[in-house]
Amino acid sequence: MNKKSLLVIGLIALISINLNAQTKTYSLGELIQLARTQSPAWARAETRKENNYWLYKTYLSDYQPQLSLEGTLPNYVNNYIPVTQEDGTVQYRSVTNNTVDVELGLRQSIGATGGTVYAASALSRFDDLNSNETRYNGQPVRVGFVQPIFQFNQLAWNRKINPLQYEESQKAYFEELEQISVQSTQIFFDLLLAQVEMQIAKLNVANNDTIYKIALGRYQLGKIGENELLQLELNLVNSQLAVAQAEVDLQTASLQLKSYVGFSDNDQIVLELPELIPAIEVDEIVALNESLKNRADAVSFQRRIYEGEEALARAKGTTGVNMDLFASYGISNSGQAIGDIYSDAINSQIVRLDMSVPILDWGRQKSRKKTAEANLKLVEYQVEQDKLNFEQEVLTQVRSFKMLRDQVLARKKSDEIGLQAYQISYQLYLIGKISITDLNQSLAAKDQAKQRYIGALRDFWTAYYQLRQLTLYDFQNNSLLVRDIQTK
Repeated sequence: MNKKSLLVIGLIALISINLNAQTKTYSLGELIQLARTQSPAWARAETRKENNYWLYKTYLSDYQPQLSLEGTLPNYVNNYIPVTQEDGTVQYRSVTNNTVDVELGLRQSIGATGGTVYAASALSRFDDLNSNETRYNGQPVRVGFVQPIFQFNQLAWNRKINPLQYEESQKAYFEELEQISVQSTQIFFDLLLAQVEMQIAKLNVANNDTIYKIALGRYQLGKIGENELLQLELNLVNSQLAVAQAEVDLQTASLQLKSYVGFSDNDQIVLELPELIPAIEVDEIVALNESLKNRADAVSFQRRIYEGEEALARAKGTTGVNMDLFASYGISNSGQAIGDIYSDAINSQIVRLDMSVPILDWGRQKSRKKTAEANLKLVEYQVEQDKLNFEQEVLTQVRSFKMLRDQVLARKKSDEIGLQAYQISYQLYLIGKISITDLNQSLAAKDQAKQRYIGALRDFWTAYYQLRQLTLYDFQNNSLLVRDIQTK
């Protein structure tokens, strides 16, 4: 295949791509909604939410009855074992046997005490393959309990902490969604500003080209000097370079937005300027109360205190006197057939108290307890400081939001004035009433006013969604942004 053929194929492919590509227009709200339903950031938030849900379900299962079947199938032995004789000597005897054990058990943890109650049925079969004998042993019914005494109760503390952890994770999920809104807003304005810069650059090229052509005629008539003509030519060249740079910035911002939102097509994106500012008043006290009610951090304050208290309880419960009370009651029997186990079964009772009492530990128990107490105090201090920072952050954001809303109105007025002033200066220069220096200053003021207006809109909408994130409350519609929070 020759070079001409490759060139034709390349041109056809390029034309095909351009024909398939479409221009799609998005508002700020539409783009945010897309990012909250299809972006990689949304997918990560959904995955974390699902993981936390199943962790919570695992916690709940700890307090439900657990039915299990355990056993050994088989346990075959063909070996020599040592057998101690009456005179103390050891003889090695050949044994060949097989043992099968099966137990069906139902267990229930008691959260209030940390103990366990259970019911079980067990059956065991022993086959002596050397003598061809079979024996059965079993416990048709056995009930009992195990109760730790003076020990740390993990189940009770889990019941305090795990629901808070789940509630915290659920609220954190909605905060992540609002963070996506904040990030989407910033990326939206990155592209919007690049599009505005492109429009400004193209308009400046057109205006500078018109002015240069007029100035060239004036120069030929001797009405302006060569220095002014060169200045206008330099303005035209600079504006053309600005278009090239604006094109690069526009492509970069467009790719960044597509990557974040999750667009996979080659469509050209055009963004609408979000000039309609919501007329809402945000009361500082209302914002603070909603934040304390809805935010994950507000839940974490209590959760962190509980975790500090849990660590202290663990230090006390694992370093002192430890006891385990074990009791069971059932019936059991043995025989050469399975039926022998269930006929004439005898009672079987077991009661046992295991204990551990430290005598000399060289201050280890006291040190662990004091360390836990000091850590708890540190957590309490940190939580109090974090509460103050939490409240200050919300109040600062409310005040900043109010200030930025007023700033948008002022910047919009400046933009309108800057455009009108440039249009007047442009016409005045065309009729020779002002100098090129005055025209350049008016042009720079116009562009700067437009950029500052876009920047003010960006700051306002970013602050708006940050306020939503900090309160998880929609002040525009007076509704909560958290829902479906379920704990037990």
